[in-house]
Amino acid sequence: MSLWADVATTVADGVQVVEGDRVSVFMTDTDTAPAVEAFVAEVFRRGAVAQVVAADERYERAALAYADGGVLSTAAPLEVAALDWSQKHVSFRGMVVPPAEQPDADRLALQRHGKGLVSSRRWDQRGWALVRVPTAAWARMIRADPDALLAEWAAGCLQDWATVRVRLRQLCDALEQHEALVIRSADTDLRVPFAGRRWMPFAGEANFPDGEVATAPLDDGADGHIVFAGPLWFGGARIDDLRLVLDRGQVVDVGAAAGADVARALVASDEGARRVGELGIGTNAAMRTVTGDLLLDEKILGTVHIALGRAYPECGGVNRSALHWDIVKDLRAPDGELWADDEPLVLAGRPQAPLARAAGSGPDR
Repeated sequence: MSLWADVATTVADGVQVVEGDRVSVFMTDTDTAPAVEAFVAEVFRRGAVAQVVAADERYERAALAYADGGVLSTAAPLEVAALDWSQKHVSFRGMVVPPAEQPDADRLALQRHGKGLVSSRRWDQRGWALVRVPTAAWARMIRADPDALLAEWAAGCLQDWATVRVRLRQLCDALEQHEALVIRSADTDLRVPFAGRRWMPFAGEANFPDGEVATAPLDDGADGHIVFAGPLWFGGARIDDLRLVLDRGQVVDVGAAAGADVARALVASDEGARRVGELGIGTNAAMRTVTGDLLLDEKILGTVHIALGRAYPECGGVNRSALHWDIVKDLRAPDGELWADDEPLVLAGRPQAPLARAAGSGPDR
């Protein structure tokens, strides 16, 4: 089979496409067309029906430039209709190189609010997945070899997810015996409590590539400061060296070497956007390259991430927001540490048991 046929089968298995299902498919870049074509074929092969919406990110740039604020902040009606029609949903999101000019921060926050309303509807689906597909253009932008990045991505997607899920469930069970994670490095000291909340394994169901465990932390608990070194992109905006200060669960200060205005606008976009809605740990040992794209980077073994905004209700989370902004901290440096209470998960940048065991990389690697 071809790579895209293998990916199509894996994704269809992950969202459990069966005969008679109505499946909506969003394609956000023409570079993903081979993946979408293979997935649509697999859907019809299983006796289900697929409909594709071309929700290209380049069209969204036109809206960002010219649409009024009411349009930007409203859920896209065709996307909502597609989700209402379907029983399963998959978005194929190509990694589109952002424009050189930064978008207006306030207008971007409005647009992300509207897109977040669509995302909230997607979360109500019984089976859904996001497939983030690397492109040659993105690889060149971050000075990576396109073929090597695609091969790494494929290895991160095409795994024995049933076996992975068992290992990740064991890690979740272990984490549920603790009360808080502490993230430390030379520029970071952040404590995020989660006592009483459920940890969930993400193993080939909702994201591709996949491989993480996550929970919804206590709403009023996160305290400290954290720096996300290097560039990251969100909604086409670049943010460099993002720094957050949190007090009693809320972001109280935002700084960055570049893009601070975008970050501030996002955390002010609604009442729940300042709170940490997700706390996650990357467990995919096949993923190694930091790309600046959050859907890929959050899966890398040796990283930890928080998401500002909407919390997973399945984990006991109650924070509501249109925003769900994953931000990834790479701990694979000599000063990187991650602790579950007094148990180390990452020391001197190296995963420790039980994290290493969950990733299938040995007791202390």
